[in-house]
Amino acid sequence: MDIAISNSSGKPIYEQIVSQIKDLILKKELQAGDALPSMRLLAKELRISVITTKRAYEELERDGFIETVTGKGSFVAAGNLETVREEYRRQIEQLLFQAVKLAQGSDVCLSDLTDILSLFYKEEKQ
Repeated sequence: MDIAISNSSGKPIYEQIVSQIKDLILKKELQAGDALPSMRLLAKELRISVITTKRAYEELERDGFIETVTGKGSFVAAGNLETVREEYRRQIEQLLFQAVKLAQGSDVCLSDLTDILSLFYKEEKQ
């Protein structure tokens, strides 16, 4: 599992870990039941504190992306299809919000914005 940490990012390290693991799950590069590295191993590989990896894993577990089994480790949660869909919706909403703000600031009307979205959606479906 490749996770890249940027010290120059404005995002805390644990959030970088969380978002990258979520992305791997959303892209189905990590499947239900796949084992994640132990917190200690991941901390060692990334050269960060175990406390940071613990916080990331706790957040992933709270959000339903992983399950932790005492004495065995952490695994991608099974049956998290709805969680994955909700995460996609959340990301789409954030991007669309940004597009709407940009459109409003550029005097692009709603019908033009809808036409652009429809065009992109149809192109990607083909």
